[in-house]
Amino acid sequence: MGEQNEKKHCLKCLLREMDKEAYMENLYDYIQRLEEDIKADQALYEERLSVCKACDYLEAGMCRACGCFVELRAVIKNNVCSYKKW
Repeated sequence: MGEQNEKKHCLKCLLREMDKEAYMENLYDYIQRLEEDIKADQALYEERLSVCKACDYLEAGMCRACGCFVELRAVIKNNVCSYKKW
């Protein structure tokens, strides 16, 4: 048996226990695995992220107003901004 080079994600870790690279991989893996029928289309997703990037509440990928990870909130088509910015 050969060695596997794939990193496995800890499914029971808290964010504070993950290194930043593993955390980001988990975040984007989650987005990729979402069912297409619940995801916003790419144009809407990018539009939402543009609004968030211009918002004073955005800090390190999180909304300081509501506490969400904006990329996760923006990717779900039925989600809305808590502050009605999109």
